[in-house]
Parts: sequence; structure tokens; C-alpha cells
Amino acid sequence: MSAFNLRNGTVDKRRLSAADKQSYRPQRRQQAVARARAYRGQMAWDAHRERPTVDRAPGTGGFTQGISIQQQRLRDEGAKLKRSKQLRNEGLIYDAS
Repeated sequence: MSAFNLRNGTVDKRRLSAADKQSYRPQRRQQAVARARAYRGQMAWDAHRERPTVDRAPGTGGFTQGISIQQQRLRDEGAKLKRSKQLRNEGLIYDAS
């Protein structure tokens, strides 16, 4: 216990009264010590583990333009459609009479 600097030491049952000896159950104390040791172990492991150096979701990664390419493509398609509408035949060029 002293190696972990916990203040939840063992209880000397020799010093307890007969009624206290009968009702004393060390399970909660032992569970609390186990949780504290596990928490400290997790903190120690966390403090010395290797940190990830690469983003997990890099997005475009810097090699592509991402959404801007799609936006430009849609602008180009819109301009092409607008131009094709201007070039359409409004009616008959030759008079049928």
C-alpha cells in the first residue's frame, strides 16, 4: 500500500470489538484500492504512450483541391448551359410562304 501512497490501509481486526469483527467486510476497501491502482496505472501508461502524429481524418491531405474542384466544374457546366441556350434556334429562320 505504501508504494502507491494510498491512505486506505488495512484494518487490524484484533483491535475491533466482537460486534465490529462480525460486521466488518473489507471488500469495499479492497475495491477502492483496486480502482485507485488501476486509475494510477492508466494515468502512468497514458503519460508515456506514443502520441499519434497524423490526423485521423486528414480531409483532402493537401494534394487535391477538394470541394473547390466540384464548385468550378458546376460553374463551368452552368456557363456551358447558358451559352447553349443563347445559341438555340428561336424559331424558323426561313419563311415557309
